[in-house]
Amino acid sequence: MTEAAQGSAEAARRDALRPGSLRSLPYRTYRLRSLGMGLAFLPLAVVLHENGGSWLAWCWIAFGGLIWPHVAYQVAIRSRDPLRAELRNFVIDSAMAGSWVPLMHFNLLPSAVLLTVVTADKVNTGVRGLWQRSLPGMLIAIIAGAVMTGFAVRPETSMWVIAACLPIMIIHTLAVSHSSYRLVRKVQSQNLTLDELARVDGLTGLDSRRHWEAQAEALLKRHREGGAVATALVLDVDRFKDVNDRYGHAVGDDVLRSIAEVMRRCLPADAHAGRFGGDEFVAAIPADIETSAEAAERLRAAVAKLDFPRYPGLSCSVSIGLASAPDGELDLREWIEAADRALYRAK
Repeated sequence: MTEAAQGSAEAARRDALRPGSLRSLPYRTYRLRSLGMGLAFLPLAVVLHENGGSWLAWCWIAFGGLIWPHVAYQVAIRSRDPLRAELRNFVIDSAMAGSWVPLMHFNLLPSAVLLTVVTADKVNTGVRGLWQRSLPGMLIAIIAGAVMTGFAVRPETSMWVIAACLPIMIIHTLAVSHSSYRLVRKVQSQNLTLDELARVDGLTGLDSRRHWEAQAEALLKRHREGGAVATALVLDVDRFKDVNDRYGHAVGDDVLRSIAEVMRRCLPADAHAGRFGGDEFVAAIPADIETSAEAAERLRAAVAKLDFPRYPGLSCSVSIGLASAPDGELDLREWIEAADRALYRAK
């Protein structure tokens, strides 16, 4: 592999490990694995001490509780596919935890806590079916360990072992809960952002077309059911193509943003203004057509006075059409079409 290719591979690996990426699983689970395995070492050590465990058993639990989390992290981040490597690490976690149960001679409380914690960790990753894929390795490790220990069984749990189990039961549970809480808050924030993107036009800050249509439909429904006054306004920028052709699309976007700001300033506070597409704007105004016409005239005059200091020759004007809310069963489309017809008469 060339030096450039190695650099590209390393950059891709760093990008994959960024927080927030699905492939950042090694980064996100490193601390929880270190905490869980480290806390599990305490009851394991107490049980081994009570049972007079061999030095091989002590070495195995020391490796798993104190060294393995760091080895797993390094293996994952140095892999070409950190996600796949980390999923393998999770399966190894379960097998390792399963091998510890026979070493404790199936001591009831620490065995139950240990197997529950490693299974809950798989569920907490959010990876579909991971905990199920980890079960065969766990069961095989339990059986193999039982064979090696002669199927020794001492399920009684002493008070010292109970006390040694408390840290993993309390601290690890709180840590996982905090991690889940942060994830929920992040998802809620993302949902709010998505909702905002769905409701707001990214260029002008006015209502998006879909959101505006929902607001206009609600106003039209109030008109049908209770006779509430309502007026539709359709606004079109005159010779907008000439602005784009002469000054460029970036300046055209500035013009649209400026007109949107004028709409917010000149229309009634309870009006729903939106961008319908291109250089066309709409508004649903909860007022009669006379009041709406006065607001439309203020809007037209304010747009004509817009100043663009960087482009002294640039000026713009708009044409506006108005239509009262239709009686009967006419829908939103027909209401907008009526305002459109008035717009073209104004042009």
